[in-house]
Amino acid sequence: MESIVLYPAPDRGHLISTVELAKLILSQKPSLTIHIIVINPPIKLGSTAPYISAVSATVPSIKFHHLPTVSMDPNSYPNSLAIMFDHFRLVNPHVADLLRSLYRDFTVRCLIIDLFCFPALEIASELNIPAYYFFTSGASCLAVFLHLPNLYETTSQNFNDLHTTFLNLPDFPPIPLSHMPVPILFRNNPECLYFIECAANLKKSAGIIVNSFESLEQKAVKLLSSSSSREGFCIPDSTVPPVYCIGPLTTTTSQTGANMHECMTWLDTQPSRSVVFLCFGSMGLLSKQQLQEIAFGLERSQQRFLWVVRNPPSDNQSKDPMNQPDPDLDLVLPSGFLDRTSSRGLVVKSWAPQVTVLSHISIGGFVTHCGWNSVLESILAGVPMVAWPLYAEQKLNKAFLVEELKLALPMNSEPERGELVSAAEVEKRVIELMDSEEGDSVRKRVVKKRDEAIAALSHGGSSRVALAKLAESWVRN
Repeated sequence: MESIVLYPAPDRGHLISTVELAKLILSQKPSLTIHIIVINPPIKLGSTAPYISAVSATVPSIKFHHLPTVSMDPNSYPNSLAIMFDHFRLVNPHVADLLRSLYRDFTVRCLIIDLFCFPALEIASELNIPAYYFFTSGASCLAVFLHLPNLYETTSQNFNDLHTTFLNLPDFPPIPLSHMPVPILFRNNPECLYFIECAANLKKSAGIIVNSFESLEQKAVKLLSSSSSREGFCIPDSTVPPVYCIGPLTTTTSQTGANMHECMTWLDTQPSRSVVFLCFGSMGLLSKQQLQEIAFGLERSQQRFLWVVRNPPSDNQSKDPMNQPDPDLDLVLPSGFLDRTSSRGLVVKSWAPQVTVLSHISIGGFVTHCGWNSVLESILAGVPMVAWPLYAEQKLNKAFLVEELKLALPMNSEPERGELVSAAEVEKRVIELMDSEEGDSVRKRVVKKRDEAIAALSHGGSSRVALAKLAESWVRN
């Protein structure tokens, strides 16, 4: 029996994206059995058990394999990222045992791994299994990541200090090196070295699967696929593996309780395209001061809004960022704000069904942290964005969204105030998005990209063609 094995990072966002990839592959190759490796890190990343149970019950061709727990002391690490990176190394023997077991009972066509799971490349090589990456961000970000090891080797300063030194890739927007992902901003950190190692191992794969579509990121796709990429623009003295843009992949699984959530009833009472939605992802924590600046900005804008508020970070959350109690809105928001804005705004605690919200007719704009899944969900809903990056590769995503693709307006922070975004900036950008010619132009471009995304996923579309080529490569290997 033929099968493939997928090995995602354990957080909910990466797991769900991987499951959606598995479903897509099954639509092309329904005879396959797909095995998904699930690791159990020593930090809480949000429960995935209900989601896994639902998928197991509805898609029997997808099998989940939970690896044994690895003994670790979270208190001996400086942060949650350091814990996760070490965990990927320590769990590798269990990954090897599982692959060897599957290899005895199945014809394993390939192993598809997350960027951070590169220690498994060695196992795949030993077993002669072709290894592919599933890169959960876009093609533009992939080009940057492929180039990162060379950037690291040819500079001696911390990227964090290089505000006027720019990324040098053909046709890319001017991105300061200080906008690189947070883990690599400081050279001497172990997390930085691991991250660079992650990027360096991309070239060792049989191919890279990207959650994007060709017409969204034409310049990056051309750079990655043309002869120029073979000449060292991304990887000096090496070649870029085949890149397969098979997206946009977003969740097709119903969000539990989505239609019963209080915000959906409220949205039903609002005029078409009148509400700006503010949501910053499951890891996006804002200070109390920042929450208050947002509140004042929204109040002064006089725009209708739906805002998801999470508790501000505290010292004991550094190693457990997902373990968040619901906020006390009266404590974290300005006095009287909820009463003064009750006629045109709704604040919900901790979570809202984002995909369902974005698809609602009353949503006219989205203030987002620029997580790639959120970007794709907004594009598929035809909703224009304000880009407000917080962590990971999100500053890169903002640069592409604002400067190249022009699908978002920028939310600008004040470095002299610790990257705080002022109430005046929030007010300005929300009004610009919802009630200006520039906002209308962004909206029209997003709608055009939505139509292109639908075409890419349709029969004969670029993403379907790329998926077929991917499946053919497994047989050749």
